[in-house]
Amino acid sequence: MKPLIAEAYGWESAGAEQSHSYLLKPVLNAIQKYHINSLLDIGTGNGATLPIWLSQNIKVAAMEPDEEGYEFSKQHSRADVRRLGVGDKIPDEWVNAFDAAVSLEVVEHLFNPHQLVDTIWQSLKSNGIVIISTPYHGYLKNLALAAVGKWDYHHHPTRVGGHIKFWSRKTLTELFVEKGFTELSFEGAGRLPFLWKSMIIIFRKNNE
Repeated sequence: MKPLIAEAYGWESAGAEQSHSYLLKPVLNAIQKYHINSLLDIGTGNGATLPIWLSQNIKVAAMEPDEEGYEFSKQHSRADVRRLGVGDKIPDEWVNAFDAAVSLEVVEHLFNPHQLVDTIWQSLKSNGIVIISTPYHGYLKNLALAAVGKWDYHHHPTRVGGHIKFWSRKTLTELFVEKGFTELSFEGAGRLPFLWKSMIIIFRKNNE
């Protein structure tokens, strides 16, 4: 089945994303807290996060469907990088193989987010965790965006591969819980409380 994603995101460099300035520290804290030894980066983009994960002396694999992003990310030869999207069949050696899956600022780009959760479930060991981030949406932030007339800018309506889903803690938790995950923690990232740029939620795969 062809993954339901935009065919090209538009990666032009291997540089870090602006969001990494407030996302990476909480993710690294989680890697240490949960004693992660193997990690799958789903939607790694241009691979800018891969050397960060590798610096933790853990096994790292990654998947990215975009051709330009894949070309950048595969340059990190110590990571097992495949050109795959959510909904694609993952390699047999990846099935039930990872302590953690990380997916940063990906789920808001997907027509069918259930495919992401299914890919995560297939890749994780029993009791493995997923660390997922997406732009935060809650009442106060939504009200503030409307009050300052920033909805058009925020939604990126003309951008190919831009945001097509807008998540709250409640809706993202529902997506994972209905697939057999349990929420472990929630954290806002970037900016003031309840006006956060993004949210990071950690879920655990329940024993099968």
